[in-house]
Amino acid sequence: MERKFTDKYKTLKNEDRAFVDLDSLKTLWFNTGTRCNLSCDNCYIESTPTNDRLSFITGQETKLYLDEVRDNNLETELVGLTGGEPFLNPHIIDVIRQTLAADFECLVLTNAFRAINRFKQDLIQLKEKYADKLHIRVSLDHYSKELHEQERGPKTFDRTLENIKWLFEEGINLSIAGRALKDENLDDSKSSYAKLLGNIGVQIDLDEKLVVFPEMDMNRDVPEITTACWDILDVRPQNQMCASERMIVKRKGDDHLTVLPCTLLAYDKQFDLGSTLMESEKRVYLNHKFCAQFCVLGGASCSSAK
Repeated sequence: MERKFTDKYKTLKNEDRAFVDLDSLKTLWFNTGTRCNLSCDNCYIESTPTNDRLSFITGQETKLYLDEVRDNNLETELVGLTGGEPFLNPHIIDVIRQTLAADFECLVLTNAFRAINRFKQDLIQLKEKYADKLHIRVSLDHYSKELHEQERGPKTFDRTLENIKWLFEEGINLSIAGRALKDENLDDSKSSYAKLLGNIGVQIDLDEKLVVFPEMDMNRDVPEITTACWDILDVRPQNQMCASERMIVKRKGDDHLTVLPCTLLAYDKQFDLGSTLMESEKRVYLNHKFCAQFCVLGGASCSSAK
């Protein structure tokens, strides 16, 4: 039986599959490794304490691509660090330091649960030197303990809140990432996050510092995106992640690093764009359900709310 998202150029209905061309490289991501100290049910990259399909990236490997950005006068403004849990990577402070020293803004995505604790003094020093160029975005999947721990596991909510409070009190540039774990109004959700954070003394502008991502339901049936969908849905290809972002990964067993079009598709080799940023300036066909579910229909971008 034929399935959706099989042919690179045609949908199951034999319509022209939508594609996105790189407009300019605004955000460069590094996946710091797929190991995580938590195992979340709906993690799009399947991070766990034992998943090492993407190896830890080093500061020197990061610098290779930062130098390529500079050498080719690319328009990159932001460098993002994702995982897994970045603070499990033993090289993470060097990766952050290399990024900030090269005069990029650095956004680190973290669950802020335990692993970050061993690097608190390093983060304070980086903040003192580079101020708001260092951004920490904490995943707080819901403003209720019940729904957050339904996703992240027991005893994660309060400890995450403790580190959110610590980051705020240290003056580190802080934002929050939630998930649309239930059908609720975004304004109501924002108000509830504000109340929760206010109760622990954290006052941040959630209009700018909160992003709520669509849930990544692996079993959900989603439509394929055709070239006609741009007008039908009133969305633009240049607003998709792959029009302005790239991600560097280090796959276990490879003797080279790989450039991918976004943060979502770490394992699907049809999306490999080469080993350098210049090689990665290729057309991306939206031949994956995440392209539809997260980006085109979900309207999300990982570089939001820094």
